[in-house]
Amino acid sequence: MNFFRIPRRRVLQGLVALISTGLLGSALAQAGKDAWPAKPIKLIVPYPAGGATDITARALGEKLSARLGQPVLVDNRGGAGGVTGTDQALKSPADGYTLLVSLGTTMLINQFLYDRLPYQPQKDQALITQIALAPVVLLVNPQLPVNNAAELMAYIDRNKGKIAYGSWGMGSYAHLAGAWLSDKHKADMNHVAYKGEAPMLQDLVGGQFQMAFASLQSARPYIESGRLKPLAVTGAQRMDALPKVATMAEQGIKDEVFQVTGWVGMSAPAKTPPEVVARLGVELQAVIAMPEVRDRIQQMGFIPVGSSPEQFSAQFKKDAPVWERVVKVSGAKLD
Repeated sequence: MNFFRIPRRRVLQGLVALISTGLLGSALAQAGKDAWPAKPIKLIVPYPAGGATDITARALGEKLSARLGQPVLVDNRGGAGGVTGTDQALKSPADGYTLLVSLGTTMLINQFLYDRLPYQPQKDQALITQIALAPVVLLVNPQLPVNNAAELMAYIDRNKGKIAYGSWGMGSYAHLAGAWLSDKHKADMNHVAYKGEAPMLQDLVGGQFQMAFASLQSARPYIESGRLKPLAVTGAQRMDALPKVATMAEQGIKDEVFQVTGWVGMSAPAKTPPEVVARLGVELQAVIAMPEVRDRIQQMGFIPVGSSPEQFSAQFKKDAPVWERVVKVSGAKLD
């Protein structure tokens, strides 16, 4: 048969038949799926360049680019404690070309800290993977006569109204964890807020207050020099960088707040095609499993995870009510 001599009417009839059966639509849809990614992908990090989240995003982007065959570019959009960049990422076109790499604070906890948050974490995101856990270290000034978390709890009970704890800002993990601890012990501890971890840690060394929770990345120099004493780490497992420092749970403090850590995650706008989210989940799990990427993540004081979208969604739902209770106890509001 000579296809070039088929009457136009028969061609149109064939197209109509395809459309009526849905075959043409399916074929076009499949072609669209197969085309992704057809251009560079942007990872919005809602914090300034050079921080642990930014460095982690760049390590992922390099390997993800090689696997997808397209450039993966990091776009730092700091401001309003991560709210600005997060809002911009989640309101981008839901086509798989703009993704968010952020901390649990902006992706989850902020909905309880702000009454007028411009995005809704539980509705506006398609969760892709929990990249890493971000446990923190419970630190004290070396002059405090305690050597572990259990001894600190006893010390707090004996000195109610006399203990102060630091944080890197209202609503930060350090603030929320300290407020929760104070409430559970009815200790009436004083909260001393700073604009960042660096000044907080410097004043803890100087004895301006007695204790604080801090990231390992910021606290490491003080721990290694002996200027601050680590008593415990949060989360369900010890940090590779601090193998001798037990978790809070190992020391008998079973409170779920200290077992639910912060984390770094990746998400996309809510209506991103499910097949794109699934593909990203598979590719990112492979990237995070790479030894060089795991090493980089651990250098930032994080614990590599690389969960599937389904696992991440389940953990997100489990964590949300915990942080809602903690924020309520702290009384923190950021607007």
